Amino acid sequence: MVSVASGARSPDRAGAVSGPAEASAARSQDGVLVVRLAGRWHLKDGVPSTVPIEKELTGEPPRCVSFDAVAVCGWDTSIITFLTRLISLCGARGIETDRSGLPEGIQRLIALAEAVPERQGARQAAAAPSWLARIGLAVLNLREPVRDALAFVGQITLCIGKLLRGRARYRREDLLLLIQQAGGDAIGIVTLISFLVGTILAFVGAVQLEQFGAAIYVADLVGIAMVRDMGAMMTAIVMAGRTGAAYAAQLGTMKVTQEVDALTTMGMSPLEFLVLPRMIALCLMMPLLCLYADFLGIVGGMVVGGGMLRIAPLVYYNETAQAVHLIDVAGGVFKAAVYGLLVAVSGCLRGMQCGSSASAVGDATTAAVVTSIVLIITACGLFSVIFYVLGI
Repeated sequence: MVSVASGARSPDRAGAVSGPAEASAARSQDGVLVVRLAGRWHLKDGVPSTVPIEKELTGEPPRCVSFDAVAVCGWDTSIITFLTRLISLCGARGIETDRSGLPEGIQRLIALAEAVPERQGARQAAAAPSWLARIGLAVLNLREPVRDALAFVGQITLCIGKLLRGRARYRREDLLLLIQQAGGDAIGIVTLISFLVGTILAFVGAVQLEQFGAAIYVADLVGIAMVRDMGAMMTAIVMAGRTGAAYAAQLGTMKVTQEVDALTTMGMSPLEFLVLPRMIALCLMMPLLCLYADFLGIVGGMVVGGGMLRIAPLVYYNETAQAVHLIDVAGGVFKAAVYGLLVAVSGCLRGMQCGSSASAVGDATTAAVVTSIVLIITACGLFSVIFYVLGI
């Protein structure tokens, strides 16, 4: 006896197979090969292969092939395709088929299919889709990820509403630990990156401005660039590669080990317990890290201005204070808070979308970093346009 199925089968209450399509074959004592069909025969679930049954036909040919479809609980054209292929194999080997065990509707459809023979050359290899068709398919495939992302944002919005009403369920100890990880533990890398960005901006500006005798304006260049954009953006990119990736890896591992399912089983929302504290921690720490990065960037510019251009620290400070205004600082801090929200949402989203394998955790981490950086750069461009229109 041979059996082949398109997926796992699961018995219903009556004991009948209600899983995907399954086909098996067994020989009776009188030399009849009985092909038993069971399950749901739907195209979306796949069609079983006829190869195992075909081997029964090629060895010692049976006297006849009959069909038993009592256990079929649903069908569409997939079962017609399977049966016509099998009947054609029997006809080519001169083996009779008994179709009385098939439902009447299936018998009529098979007879209709056999009434009009297939024309020679009717089947042609599918042509490769054009570049325009590939673009259209790619756009259509974006619907599902966009729908999932919007649903996730909607659920997070509901969690924030519960937080404002004091009804969100999460551990305060976890929140304090996440604040430390997103804030204090990130001081080192933010210090290095911000200082180097400030020195690079000052060096590039000094090479050009020194030609016109306007070296003092290096302070303006570094101060405005760091406070308005570079401080917030570089800090956000660092946090995307550091904290956002960590969020995706942590939540992805929890998905693999079924900890997220355990929270759901206990009646607790994984978004409130896992995602909400991470968003709060990163949104609180990003503005502070941004101010720290602005300061270090200006210090890095001051080091280059004093060492390369011989600008006194007090003169550099006074020039920076005249160029940078409080509204510039406020705008950078606001951008940093938004960037922190984007990084947290991206990391948690990819983590919650993680599959059930170890490699899926790595894929989720990579996707979180890429998504965060793309959103940060896009938001930075939008902020530049909006602030220009507002005259800020």
